[in-house]
Amino acid sequence: MKKRFTVTSALLYANGPLHIGHIAGAYLPADIYVRYLKGKGHDVAFICGSDEHGAAITLQAKKEGISPQGIVDKYHTINKKAFSDFGIDFNIYHRTSDKLHHETSQDFFRTLEKKDVFTKKTSEQFYDEENKQFLADRYITGECPKCNAAGAYGDQCEKCGCTLSPNELINPTSTLSGIAPIKKETSHWYLPMQNHEKWLKDWIESGYLEGENHHDPKTWKSQVLGQCKSWIEGGLKARAMTRDLDWGVKVPVKDADGKVLYVWLDAPIGYISATKQWANDSGKNWEDYWKNKDTELIHFIGKDNIVFHCIIFPIILKAHGGYILPSNVPANSFLNLEGEKLSTSRNWAIWLHEYLEDFKGQEDSLRYVLCATAPESKDTDFTWKDFQSRNNNELVAIFGNFINRVIVLTNKYWDGVVPPQNDLEDYDKEVLEKLKEFPEKIGSSIEKFRFREALQELIGLSRLGNKYLADTEPWKLKKINEKRTETIIHISLQIAASLSILSHPFLPFSSKKLKDMLNLNDVNWDDAKNYNLSIGKQINKAELLFSKIEDETIEKQIKKLKN
Repeated sequence: MKKRFTVTSALLYANGPLHIGHIAGAYLPADIYVRYLKGKGHDVAFICGSDEHGAAITLQAKKEGISPQGIVDKYHTINKKAFSDFGIDFNIYHRTSDKLHHETSQDFFRTLEKKDVFTKKTSEQFYDEENKQFLADRYITGECPKCNAAGAYGDQCEKCGCTLSPNELINPTSTLSGIAPIKKETSHWYLPMQNHEKWLKDWIESGYLEGENHHDPKTWKSQVLGQCKSWIEGGLKARAMTRDLDWGVKVPVKDADGKVLYVWLDAPIGYISATKQWANDSGKNWEDYWKNKDTELIHFIGKDNIVFHCIIFPIILKAHGGYILPSNVPANSFLNLEGEKLSTSRNWAIWLHEYLEDFKGQEDSLRYVLCATAPESKDTDFTWKDFQSRNNNELVAIFGNFINRVIVLTNKYWDGVVPPQNDLEDYDKEVLEKLKEFPEKIGSSIEKFRFREALQELIGLSRLGNKYLADTEPWKLKKINEKRTETIIHISLQIAASLSILSHPFLPFSSKKLKDMLNLNDVNWDDAKNYNLSIGKQINKAELLFSKIEDETIEKQIKKLKN
């Protein structure tokens, strides 16, 4: 049955370029999932964009000596291009500095304010006397009360990943002046999250919403459920939904001069404003993707964003009324690099735009390795040596080798014309029966957000093809049994055709290249269990699908990283 999906990837903060940790966490898994859904014929809106507000943007602007708008324009352009060049195929890559987003966010705030969802209260906040301004969470650093790491921010410790408030920091310091801030009174609008504990608990733990079965919590990752339960059991507290800043979405009510919406109020609404823009551009009704109960909403994020997508945003959507809530939030853990945590400040990262420059035409090599080592349930590690090994020993030696042999033999023996299938032996029937199982096996793993498992099944199909060729040795039979040779190559070509279809979510560039070699088009996911190359069809010459990566290339990257 065809369904409608709204799939979001976390809006990328536009204060720096994309690195492989971002890709492995929230973008590649979502792209694989969406490509699969579209291949099955589902109606999917794949939504993302730049998160362009908040203190981290103004901090970066000060660091680079340009305006906040200059910062977001710079990194939005760099990252949008890098996503596109890497084959992350969003329906739209929007931005929260856009006028439509500001209007959408302000409308949301007004509705929530009219419904008395917020409470307005005055409290003491940190204030930098030297710079004469209230300090947003990111302008305050100190010692983390949970892991005692230095340099934790007022909203989060990047060492242990815990969510914080500025008051919890030990020995807080202003990042603007480097001195200890004072406390000063200011008024803000708060979301009293404790008022929503009961329904949130039912929704997260049992999957029930307003007495109806909404989703199956058994399909949610244990780390997502665990983090949510921990928050709720610890007692939810009121959280300020506005900030004293001059950069962001202005609070659209009286007596709110100098105040903007908290970035974690305006950023998730960015999914909605982006969908509106995409719908306007493509003649769709945006409400079908956010207000129709038949639509499934899926958020792809990293584990540091679980609370915002599973607690704060659902509260906002439900309190507003009329919106659907996510049926799953498949958050990933973190990807480390060469045994150490990725760090943008220390430049300990592999930047996507630089990879694409250094490894032209090898986008799928990185997609493959990031999927094979994805931090689906725990933190994992990317190393350049493992990258080289997987590329050479799996993509080149297994997948690429099989394809090359089949297409070269077809061109050598029959000038690229698909030979007939003659009488089948038991081994042929066994291989063809196994071939039929792969679309369901790979698809089932993708639907459960087990992308590593799905990728292993895909390589399993390549292995099946390689073994079939090695066992039957058609190159030895050609002169003594033409009909048997024809059958072997015919079946091998059908395996190659299925690989071209089933590899598309994971390796879109190689999938297209292989389809072009096989002269194959207008196929969908379920076609992969059928015969897709008819007898007498002309295929093209063989091209190398994947290139071997030499030691010298890898040593150069390791040296670059260490320098």
